[in-house]
Amino acid sequence: MVCDRVSWKSFSQMVFFSGYMVGSLIFGILSDIFGRRPIMGISFFIITLASFICALAPQESLGFEKSYSLFILGRFLLACATRGIALTGFVIGVEIVGPTQRLFTGIVIEYFFALGELILLVFAYLFRTWYQLHTALAILSLPFVLFYFLLPESPRWMISKGHYDKAEKVLRHIAKVNQKDFDSIAYQRLITEEKKRQAVSHEKHHGCIILFRSKIMFIITMNISFQWFVQNLVFYGVSQNTGVWLSNPYISFGASAVVEIISYATVHLALRYWGRKAVYCVFVMGFAIFAFLVVPVQMLMIKDSPGQYGLMFIIHVVLKFFASGSYAIIYIYANELFPTQVRNTGIGICSMIARLGAIVGTLSNDVLARVWLHFPIAVFGITSIIAVVFITVCPETLNRPLPQTVDDVERMGLAFPWVRARRLTRIQIDDMDENIALKILPEDNTA
Repeated sequence: MVCDRVSWKSFSQMVFFSGYMVGSLIFGILSDIFGRRPIMGISFFIITLASFICALAPQESLGFEKSYSLFILGRFLLACATRGIALTGFVIGVEIVGPTQRLFTGIVIEYFFALGELILLVFAYLFRTWYQLHTALAILSLPFVLFYFLLPESPRWMISKGHYDKAEKVLRHIAKVNQKDFDSIAYQRLITEEKKRQAVSHEKHHGCIILFRSKIMFIITMNISFQWFVQNLVFYGVSQNTGVWLSNPYISFGASAVVEIISYATVHLALRYWGRKAVYCVFVMGFAIFAFLVVPVQMLMIKDSPGQYGLMFIIHVVLKFFASGSYAIIYIYANELFPTQVRNTGIGICSMIARLGAIVGTLSNDVLARVWLHFPIAVFGITSIIAVVFITVCPETLNRPLPQTVDDVERMGLAFPWVRARRLTRIQIDDMDENIALKILPEDNTA
């Protein structure tokens, strides 16, 4: 539509990233207020509508200005809706299961993300014009509008909002499908404890302000937001080099998606045994080490020699592997650190800040490279090391209950490397015991 008008292409991309930022914040807040299910339903409808706007709006009869305006409007709405689906879907998947299945529901989304890339590759190969591609993708989105009628609301969110009867109905349905007995007595004990906690809770309102009112919650929010910024910075910065892996761009894109799947599978296995923080640090430090290897390989080896080409191909693949893995981990880790009360809001803020990282990562390969060819990769490596240092402050969340309120996060505390983390336990109530407030044990208690 804009052919060789580069500025119009760039503006369209900037509008898309702006939609990412707006959608991350708005849908995150709305999801905490009105629930996960309705926001996902609205997002599915918007993404289908926006897809058809992008495909059908540009017409010669409308002229360039109207066609282009409608196109970027569709792109903006599309970006907003994808955040509503991705973030809210991720949160509801984590909230609707217990600790043992939380990792699976968190990582399975990443598998489908990579699978979506492979499907997009097939569509892009079959439909070579942007009009055909957008039309095909718009038609593909139609069945997802019906997902609203299949998705349950998050019982955890309903309990946090006091909708106990509705939450019980969903939990009874889950128990029936899983052929398990629903323990009514345990659920009533859970509700009693929840009511007591809400009665003494200091957080009576929802919104961004809750994330910054307490010291520990403020530190975790700022820290995790910075981690998201760094992961988007390096992920999009490295992903731009995917096209130089091989001479065929379609094969290069497909190989990149396969590397992501392998990375997610590795993360899936590692997180089950070694926790979130340790594995995250290994992946981020691994990325930093291989990022710094780019400089000597490019400067000391014979330019464009087979040896340099082969070594750089290996480095690019490893960088993609580490960047994809750490990106997946921070999604899961952040969900387990933010309380149910403002989980979607917190994730939305992180995603909004992450878009800044994506923009910086995209632009740095052009702008910083003009100063020094290896400046971008050096920045990626340095920021990764800083991220590892900062993440050590956050507590480990492996096999711990999801926090319901900011008070629960306060009880989790911070895990400074030089200070032993406080030991936590909670009242156990069968499979639903995560909803009970955390209790701090005395330091000398070994129970």
